[in-house]
Amino acid sequence: MLCFVCIVHFWAPTFKWGISIANLADSTKPPEKVSYPQQIAVTATGVIWSRYSTVITPKNWNLFSVNIVMAGTGIYQLSRKIQHDYFNKEEAAVVTKE
Repeated sequence: MLCFVCIVHFWAPTFKWGISIANLADSTKPPEKVSYPQQIAVTATGVIWSRYSTVITPKNWNLFSVNIVMAGTGIYQLSRKIQHDYFNKEEAAVVTKE
């Protein structure tokens, strides 16, 4: 039991910060290189585990904070991708018609 508690309460959030930082670094990449499935998974993971971290006893605020950041970076990347895929084409079409 001690091993599981150690993994959930310290090592899992610590390694997840790496994913969040990498996702932030990816914000400099062009939006066409952003993957919908990957960012949906990052966002869903962040939301689900944020909820879990507030339900367990004792509450794990480190796990909560990393997953809030994870969900936030996933939502940001998804918004960049959606804006690029759906709204830039419409704006380009309007400009070419004028």
